[in-house]
Amino acid sequence: MARDELRPEDLYTGPIDLPGVAALEDDETDPEKIEITYDEQRYPARPGRLRPRDHFRGGSVRRVATDPRSAVGTNPSYVEWLVRQSMLKDADVLARQVSGQPSMWRNPYARPDARRAIATSDVWFTAYPISLLTRPGQSFLAALGDEALWSAFERVGITAIHTGPVKRAGGIADWRYTPSVDGHFDRISTQIDPAFGTEDEFRALCDVAETHGGSVIDDIVPGHTGKGADFRLAEMGFKDYPGIYHMVQIPEEDWSLLPDVPDGVDSINLDPDTEHELAERGYIIGALQRVIFYTPGVKETNWSATAPATGPDGITRRWVYLHYFKQGQPSINWLDPTFAGMRLVIGDALHSLGELGTSALRLDANGFLGVEKSAGGLPAWSEGHPLSHAANHIIAGMVRKVGGFTFQELNLTIEDIRDTGAVGADLSYDFVGRPGYHHALATGQTEFLRLALRASLELGVEPVQLVHGLQNHDELTYELVHWATRHDDDQYRFRGREISGGQLAEEVRADLTDSLTGTADYNRVFTQNGIACTTTSLIAATRGVAQLDEITDADIPAIRDAHLLLCAYNAWQPGVFALSGWDLTGMLTVPADEVADLLSAGDTRWIERGAHDLLDVDPTATRSAAGMPRGRALYGPLPAQLDDPSSFASGLAGILDIRREYGIATASQIDIPEVAHPGMLVLVHRLDNGEANDDAQIQVTVLNFSAEEIEGTVRSEELTPQTEAIDATTGETVGHVDDLQSFAVSLPAYGAMFLLLDSADTAD
Repeated sequence: MARDELRPEDLYTGPIDLPGVAALEDDETDPEKIEITYDEQRYPARPGRLRPRDHFRGGSVRRVATDPRSAVGTNPSYVEWLVRQSMLKDADVLARQVSGQPSMWRNPYARPDARRAIATSDVWFTAYPISLLTRPGQSFLAALGDEALWSAFERVGITAIHTGPVKRAGGIADWRYTPSVDGHFDRISTQIDPAFGTEDEFRALCDVAETHGGSVIDDIVPGHTGKGADFRLAEMGFKDYPGIYHMVQIPEEDWSLLPDVPDGVDSINLDPDTEHELAERGYIIGALQRVIFYTPGVKETNWSATAPATGPDGITRRWVYLHYFKQGQPSINWLDPTFAGMRLVIGDALHSLGELGTSALRLDANGFLGVEKSAGGLPAWSEGHPLSHAANHIIAGMVRKVGGFTFQELNLTIEDIRDTGAVGADLSYDFVGRPGYHHALATGQTEFLRLALRASLELGVEPVQLVHGLQNHDELTYELVHWATRHDDDQYRFRGREISGGQLAEEVRADLTDSLTGTADYNRVFTQNGIACTTTSLIAATRGVAQLDEITDADIPAIRDAHLLLCAYNAWQPGVFALSGWDLTGMLTVPADEVADLLSAGDTRWIERGAHDLLDVDPTATRSAAGMPRGRALYGPLPAQLDDPSSFASGLAGILDIRREYGIATASQIDIPEVAHPGMLVLVHRLDNGEANDDAQIQVTVLNFSAEEIEGTVRSEELTPQTEAIDATTGETVGHVDDLQSFAVSLPAYGAMFLLLDSADTAD
């Protein structure tokens, strides 16, 4: 019988171990309010001397007769069922299987190694389970393991699939599973969600990938879970489970401080006044540095209150819990004495790497793993916290210890990305250049992109450490956290004047919003974070297209050329290059009325997640198996594209051939010079595999982000006079480096050149 087929009456196997059976001799039922002081001069968030005995509270069990079919904490069969579904229980079993084994000591693990990770796989396909059209009756995982798909990927140059989250997500209400509230990033189980396939199909995918020289990348979510069995057991106060989460029990005498939970939901978001009152009374640490996904009346703070829940001990409790993201994503506590959250996350990672056969893991939302009260009325310290660094070190170290690698999707300042990556994940998602290259395309000017790339190099984040991506399941993120937070008062030279980092962020956001949504009715602003769009719908907006049905076959070549320019920018620099099925097929956004029910909660990203068919396996399908409506694809399926030398996929294959032939993925970026035309971008690299070999060949990437043909001069102090600039695509000499260390180039609209510098003798 499958795990999800279990019936309540099948589960009860006798008495279970209830907590606190033996009552403490001193039953102290009134907790003392904790007075916290802070050394503001040296340690702004350091607590005073702790009095552990004052924080402990005894209790005893009150047994209550309960209908065995009831979904309540006093029903042993229901509690046992929840335990069997829980991630913490699975983690304990998995840990015992690998503990003490020699395999745990065969790999170095202390330090991140971006180039080692890139050597494993350097071009990634980022899948999105609910949007992939499959053969009738075929699961998502079986479709990803299709030999025909991997043959096409091999021809294009793709070496890894990032599956996206495929484990069961959402929540549990009574005996029922409830749907995901955030695209399966609210994980509640180590088991594969039956909607996407089976564990055997996942393992088969890994085997097929390996036969084609590829690998598979999975996800773990160290920042939060969904409201599954673990959270329900935590609400009951059962064993270690409350230690998984940032949750605080509120005594019944103070329940009047909490808002009532409406019928039909299990928690309610706190308003700022309630958040402040609970913080003043010492229950919670209060407001954080920002409220992600802020929406008036929906999410005004990062805290929510639960409805009353009765535990196996007969006690009814209410809690206030932290959630950086949606209300259904309670945050994991990485510094609880039980270390239950850490155990849960590590167990999930071991399952993916050991049981399923993946080679790498994405760490989602891993920058928010530590929170601490601040002094002087300041918001709680929640970003760039040392505990986040420590937790990431532990996760990434464990993954490296068993032979894998990790990458993080961390949208914080460049310094935070640098510091977290110093001991944590091997690679980081490129939140530095991504808004910059979109801004360059939107405005036809690369000034902000060059400023961002130089800042990254100066602050110690090299492009080889980054995953340079086109569209993924998320919005085009333009929070520009680096400029808008830590550097908001710093001065920068932009558009001929000095402005602050905060003003710079505002100006860039305004440019993107106006260009991509001002006249285009098919892209949407997403809360305060960015714009929901596909790469092709972004390009269409920059070309002045007001409505998607205005795009004709005559418009596709220019959109394709701009799309290939963005591929060249991301692929012809060190680091990983990633793209999605929406990119490969040239998907446009889905009309809003076709996903109106999904948009009703304010998440506009659903318009960019249209269903797509990579292999033309079901031409008549109008929706994916998960129900996503099919979007319009400008380029079509991969087999047809690969038979057409002028197609997007064929052009991409040429870009990736050059990338691999010259080893640009593991090169060193040494200069981002000034340019002669505002639409130009020049990147200078040394093809040294990171060994700082001054004799290594120099490579120059030259790009034109404007829609017009341009001529200009490439100049850099890294260029050697009397050498020739040779186009790697054609083998032709395009210029000679003069004594001023420069040479002239001309590029068509959206043009891209991969140039190699050789002495005249070598070139001949």
